[in-house]
Amino acid sequence: MRPARHGILFFLALLGAAVPAAAQNASRLEEYLGYSRKLKPVASLPSPQGFQDHTTNGKLALSLEDSIRLALANNTEVRLDYSQVQFAENALFRSHRPFDPGLSTSFSDQRGKNPTITQTAGAPILTSLSQNTSINYGQTFETGTNFQSSFNADKLSTNSSLSLANPSITTSLSFTVTQPLLRNFGLLPNRAPIVIAQRNLKQARSSFQSQVNDIVFLAVGQYWNAIQARENLVVQQKSLAEAERSYDHDKKALGLGALPPLDIYRSESQVASRKVAVIQAEYSLKQAEDQFRHVVGADIDPATRVLDLDLTESPRPVDELFQTDIQTSLQRALTNRPEFEAQRLQLANDALNMKLAHNNLRPDLELSGLYSSNVLAGNQVSPLPSVGFGSSLGQLLHFTYPTYGVTLTLNLPIRNHAAEANLGDALVSQQHDQYLERQTLQNITLEVTNAVHLLEQSKLSIEAAKIALDLAEKNLHADERKYALGTEAIFFVLEAQTELAQAELNLLQAQIGYQVAVAALDHATGDLLTHHHVQILDPTK
Repeated sequence: MRPARHGILFFLALLGAAVPAAAQNASRLEEYLGYSRKLKPVASLPSPQGFQDHTTNGKLALSLEDSIRLALANNTEVRLDYSQVQFAENALFRSHRPFDPGLSTSFSDQRGKNPTITQTAGAPILTSLSQNTSINYGQTFETGTNFQSSFNADKLSTNSSLSLANPSITTSLSFTVTQPLLRNFGLLPNRAPIVIAQRNLKQARSSFQSQVNDIVFLAVGQYWNAIQARENLVVQQKSLAEAERSYDHDKKALGLGALPPLDIYRSESQVASRKVAVIQAEYSLKQAEDQFRHVVGADIDPATRVLDLDLTESPRPVDELFQTDIQTSLQRALTNRPEFEAQRLQLANDALNMKLAHNNLRPDLELSGLYSSNVLAGNQVSPLPSVGFGSSLGQLLHFTYPTYGVTLTLNLPIRNHAAEANLGDALVSQQHDQYLERQTLQNITLEVTNAVHLLEQSKLSIEAAKIALDLAEKNLHADERKYALGTEAIFFVLEAQTELAQAELNLLQAQIGYQVAVAALDHATGDLLTHHHVQILDPTK
C-alpha cells in the first residue's frame, strides 16, 4: 500500500505543478494571438440626470411628477427594456439583406515555361502568359427574380508559332435572369421576412410601452410607500410624546402621594413599548426611502444617495374622489393596453408564417434566361487583320456574336419532412399565441376588476377612518378629563392614546391606499402614461 500511496502523492504533485504552467502557457498564447493587448476602453454609461435641479439645502425635494420623470430618465430597467426595441430595429435592417446587390471583381496573372516533345506545340520550350479579369454583379428583387451579369476578359501571350493571334484577348459579357414559378414566386414569400421584422419592431415597442407603464406604476407606489412610512413615523412619535406626558404626570402624582406606587409601571411600560414602535418606524422609513431611491436612480451616484428626501405630495385627496365602474374601465383597457396590440401583431405573424410554410411545400420550378456576347481580339498573324481591344469592346456591346438560351428547372422532392414539420410548428405556434391572447385578456380583466374593487374599498375606508379618528379624539379627551377628576385610572387614558394613534394610522393607510388604487386603475386601463403626460416617441418618425 505504501508504494501505491507514494505514487498517488507524486501524481498529485505533478498535476499541481502542471496547472500553473498551463495557465502561464495560455497567457503567453493569448499574448501571442493579440488577445491580451490593451483594448479600447468601453464608453462609460451616462451619469444620472435631473437631480441637481431638485436639490435644495442638502435635500432632494420631489413631487410625484418629478419622481416619475427621474425614474424614466435614470432607472436601469428602462434602459434594459429599451434594448429590445434596438434589437428589433437592427433585425428589420438585417431583413433587407437578401435584396442587397453584390459586386465582385478579380484579377489573376499566371506565367509559365513548359518543355514540349511534339512539333505541334509550336516551340521547343513553350512560354505563356495568362491574365484574367472578371467583374460580376448580382441582385435578387422582391418578386423573387434573380439577375446576374458577368464580364470576363482573358489575355494569352505565347511564343508558339502556331498561334493565330498573339497576344489574344477573349472577352465575354453575359446576363442571366432566373424567376421562380412555384416556390418563392411573387412578393409574399420574398417580402415576408421584412413584414415579420416590421411587426416584430411594433411588437417590441408595444412591449416597451407596457414595461414603461410598469416602471411608472412602481415609481408611484414607492413614492407613496415612502410618504406612508414618513407619516407613520410622525404618528408614532406623537404617540410616544403623549405617553411621556402621561408618565411625567404620573411621576408627579406619585411624588405627591396621589398615585399608588405600583400604578407607575403601566405608563412607564407604555413609554418603552412606544419607543420600540418609533425605532421600527424609523428603520421602515429608511428602507422605504432606499427602495424609492433605487426606482428613481438616486442610488447610482454616491453624492445623490446621501441626500435626505423631501417628498412634497400630501396623501389627502385634493379633488373629488374618482368614480368609475368595471365595464367602463374594461373597455378603456381593451382600447389602451399595449399588450393587446402586441398579441394582434404576433397572430398576424403566425398567419404569415403559415403561408410561408405552405410555400415551402411547393415544388421548386425555375425559369432562367441567358444572353451573352463573346469576342476574340489580338494581334493576328498576316494575312488576317488585327483587332484591337477597343474594337472588341464595341463588338461585345453590340452583341455581334451572341449566345442566348432558356432553361426550365424542376426540383420535385418526393417527401419533404422539414417543410412538413415547419408547417406543423406554424400551426402549433398559432394556437399557442391564441391561448396567450386569451390569457392576456383574462389577466387584464382580472387586474381591472381588482383595481376597481380596490378603489371602491379605499374610498369607503377613507370615510370610515375619518369617523373613527373623530371618535378616537373625543374618547381620548373624555378619558383625560375623567382621569384629571380622579374618576378613572390611567389605564383608560393610555388605551385611548393607543386607539387614537391606530385611528390616525388607519386614516393614513386609507388615504395612501386611495392614491395607489387610482394609480393601479390607471395602470390596468392603460391610462397611467397619459395621465402623467408620458409619451413614447418613435425616433424614426
